[in-house]
Amino acid sequence: MKKALVYILFGAFLFASCKSEFEKIRTSGDIKLLTEKANQYFEASDYVKAQSLYELIIPSYRGKQELEDIYYKYAYTYYNTKQYILAAYYFKNFSTTFPNSSYREEIAFMSAYSNYKMSPTFRLDQTYTATAIDELQIFANTYPDSERVQQANDLIDELRLKQEEKAFQQGELYYNTRQYQASVQSLENLLKDFPDTKRAEEIRFLIIQATYDLAENSVIDKQEERYEEVKERSERHLLRYPDSEFRNQVNVINKKAIQKLKNISKDDRYKIKSAIFGS
Repeated sequence: MKKALVYILFGAFLFASCKSEFEKIRTSGDIKLLTEKANQYFEASDYVKAQSLYELIIPSYRGKQELEDIYYKYAYTYYNTKQYILAAYYFKNFSTTFPNSSYREEIAFMSAYSNYKMSPTFRLDQTYTATAIDELQIFANTYPDSERVQQANDLIDELRLKQEEKAFQQGELYYNTRQYQASVQSLENLLKDFPDTKRAEEIRFLIIQATYDLAENSVIDKQEERYEEVKERSERHLLRYPDSEFRNQVNVINKKAIQKLKNISKDDRYKIKSAIFGS
């Protein structure tokens, strides 16, 4: 028990000593010492302490050549501590402050990459995803010969797949909550926004399903027009995808739509007949 207490007290003493040493450096006002220690902390991957010291010395280096290297490392302290919003901000600010820097290509990429790191799961808001795509595309256009262009393009593809999945899930959600018109519109927009999607066949099948259910739940005056649309969509699908895994289901929907149209025609003939004979 006594040994344990001794270890605890010794550990507390060491912690207090380390903290005291850092505080002495931080409050010293010695720019040369602060710079030296900030760089040492940075090289040792102690980015929190390095960041704290860089913040103190940056104003003293305004207009001096040394500021470029200091600011470069300062921006990276935010990235390396996963503060990606601030990292993106300081990387972008670096590009503005040092437009002729030898780091400009790397920093432009890191600004975009910081936004990539903020891109959430497809279930959440995709604002950062869109920003990352834009910045990565700008990087690829600005530095077409960069060795990072392939990575930027791969990241764009990954992010677009996330956006596509978000749009697909949205269309499915509308369908599952019986908002059939919204489902059709959402899925059609998905095909326009992602014309190279590998899920085109499935998406078009879901549109047929939603269109049929929309017709089923429509007022009588709109049913004929909507069943005609179901018929046209299903027939196009069968022609476009002759070996479709959804072929049987599309056939069933097509036949149902045709039968519904026949029934509507019979009802119209009956109404005309009734009007003529006054019954």
